[in-house]
Amino acid sequence: MKISEALKQQRILSGHTQSSLSNATDISQQMISHWEADKGMPSIEFCIRLADFYGISIDELIGREIKNS
Repeated sequence: MKISEALKQQRILSGHTQSSLSNATDISQQMISHWEADKGMPSIEFCIRLADFYGISIDELIGREIKNS
């Protein structure tokens, strides 16, 4: 799964619009839209802020699946 898709999925699962997520996290709606449209990636600081807001790990936030070896 692409990071843009994972970010959008987490937002939708939490019941937020881009606007309400923006208000709750103090991240601009334009930035959220930009990331979800796969036009850029959030910095690690923004990933931490979003993961903390959702109560998940950064791996979960970006849709990373850890494969057991």
